[in-house]
Amino acid sequence: MFGKLNSAEIDELIGQQVVGRIGCHANGITYVVPISYAYDGVCVYGHTFEGMKINLMRINPSLCFQVDDTSNLANWKSAICWGEFEELTGEDERSEALQKLNSRTLPVISSETMHISPVWPFSADKNDRVDGIFFRIRLVEKTGRFEKSNEHYFFAT
Repeated sequence: MFGKLNSAEIDELIGQQVVGRIGCHANGITYVVPISYAYDGVCVYGHTFEGMKINLMRINPSLCFQVDDTSNLANWKSAICWGEFEELTGEDERSEALQKLNSRTLPVISSETMHISPVWPFSADKNDRVDGIFFRIRLVEKTGRFEKSNEHYFFAT
């Protein structure tokens, strides 16, 4: 069965995930990149360093944000949102973003390159000791789809 996610289901999906994708476009370049994020029900918060993503979002703050949850090819949810990039430069804004990023629920299973450690996600409680750029994306429009199957699939190994 295919269907559309309602507003509450979209917010739940965005709130449950920790990795999404930003799609940004400026100067004839379209760039899609994954980010680790936190969601407060209104804005997506992120932290990054100088690079193409930030350069493009500074030029054109209108962007797309996408997140999904895929159990298998017959059972998935996906949300696509449009929003506005805001770079957070004030101490209060940076502190709020740091708090949101530090308080999100992170996955128990980690990998060699992404794991909880004394320096990840952040080692400081004060934003002036955290290098890089904090930002938020104020979501202005959201849509979502899903597929759900009652079938049980078994794969030969």
